[in-house]
Amino acid sequence: MDWLGPAEREALTLSLRVAFWATLLSLPPAMLCAHALARWRFPGRQMLNGLVHLPLILPPVVTGYLLLLAFGPNGPVGALLESAGIAIAFRWTGAVLAAAVMAFPLMVRAIRLSVEAVDPGIEEAAATLGAARARVFLTITLPLTLPGILTGAILTFAKAMGEFGATITFVANIPGETRTLPSAVHAFLQVPGGEDAAARLVVISVAVSLGAVLVSEFLAARVARRVGRS
Repeated sequence: MDWLGPAEREALTLSLRVAFWATLLSLPPAMLCAHALARWRFPGRQMLNGLVHLPLILPPVVTGYLLLLAFGPNGPVGALLESAGIAIAFRWTGAVLAAAVMAFPLMVRAIRLSVEAVDPGIEEAAATLGAARARVFLTITLPLTLPGILTGAILTFAKAMGEFGATITFVANIPGETRTLPSAVHAFLQVPGGEDAAARLVVISVAVSLGAVLVSEFLAARVARRVGRS
């Protein structure tokens, strides 16, 4: 990456860190939400479905503003975290939260479709034969839904790498702290002579996004074939 300047490398490194943690932290609640929406029937199910997909509908700036109201220094959650010595707003951890919230619907959707493709009769048959619920999940549900989990994780990573609107609203554009790759592109385009640096980061963004789509399709197809042979 010698063709990238120090500020560009810094933004790329921060984006990779933010995307990694956003994907990792989103995975457990996304799997729970996807399973609940696909399998369970309970009051408020449609409300949960709407809340999960709300970041896809709302303008990203609105999502960022809502995060600022809730997790800012004066927000109910933010003030509680601040009293415990945990700062989120205007920190890279806040960028992780914003990216995770924006990418969460993609992960839930991918996993939910995978869960819905699993025949419930297989799980019921295993339970009838005496398998505990945890064992049914680990030996049947999880392997069969692995393509959706992998696809959702990769798409979430790519979405987190490219998140801009909610991030810049919630954590601003602080060099070395919250200036992710898309924020750096925006910053470079605001100064004379910054077009070349912005163009280099755009190339990286396009490569990451395209690579994520291709890898997710490849892994999903490969795992699906392996599961089908088992």
